[in-house]
Amino acid sequence: MKSIPDKDILLFRSCLVSVEYPGIEASTKFVFDKLGIDYEISEKQTCCTGLGHYSDVFNQIDTSAIGARNFKIAKELNRPNLVMMCATCYAINKKSVKLLNTKDDLRNHINQLFEDNGLSHLKYEKDDLKPTENIFHVVDILYAKKDEFKNHIKYDLSGYTIATHHGCHYCKVHYEDTIAGFRDPNILDELIEACGCKTIGWYDHKRATCGTGFRQRYSNPDLSFTATADKMNALGDEDVEILVHLCPNCHIQFDRYQHLIGEREGRKFRAIHLNIAQFIAIAMGGDFDKVIGAKAHTVPIDSVIKELKEVSE
Repeated sequence: MKSIPDKDILLFRSCLVSVEYPGIEASTKFVFDKLGIDYEISEKQTCCTGLGHYSDVFNQIDTSAIGARNFKIAKELNRPNLVMMCATCYAINKKSVKLLNTKDDLRNHINQLFEDNGLSHLKYEKDDLKPTENIFHVVDILYAKKDEFKNHIKYDLSGYTIATHHGCHYCKVHYEDTIAGFRDPNILDELIEACGCKTIGWYDHKRATCGTGFRQRYSNPDLSFTATADKMNALGDEDVEILVHLCPNCHIQFDRYQHLIGEREGRKFRAIHLNIAQFIAIAMGGDFDKVIGAKAHTVPIDSVIKELKEVSE
């Protein structure tokens, strides 16, 4: 397994997390603090361009230039390990580092743009960062610490029927760096098991997309929601109560649209939707409002988790 750091981390803020589910960031920080992970957040960091990039608003040059700027911020803070709360941020930034390191013409072009605009301090030098050694998703960091979870678990969530959804941009883009499988992804399942719970494991459509497809949610909603319905019907067939995610875009697709897809399918889906950091934070005793951010959810968390059972000594 690749070497995973627990210090010198720049926790990379996600626009979708901040706008849609701020409890993901609060939960990540809560769990990182419990586990003694050394991290910092910078107000200078900007968006990765993911939504715009995959909707053809930002081209690869623009995206890589913005990446280079964020990478320089990390270096200046002596926090070269960038950790993403969003699968799209993860895929975008890892690709940008790879391109900046291997495509001399792209790197030189971007550095010239910086020079021409009085931003020479942002110039990216080849191998300033390494895609495998410096770009991570939160789940990577948590996976390296999963054996320590048991020391912090306060509540028993093992009585719920739990399934996982692994975001495409974590499992299907950079295969060589994906932990715990990409054909049958299990990193979320293993993290949940480290909390003393079991998931249902494999289920029909487990590896399928959430259906978002970025612009497809808006330009081809019927296609988008058909893909989502396939997955939600599979989860409904398993009587899933909690679906755990690692990407805020997936989270939006399921949580915000579950009732609409239920009306379309003539079926009532009852699952609640939690980011993996939120799930672990609940198990570790995080406050539902201040840490988990329960009020930001469309499907009420307390529609399933009505009361918490403390773990037995």
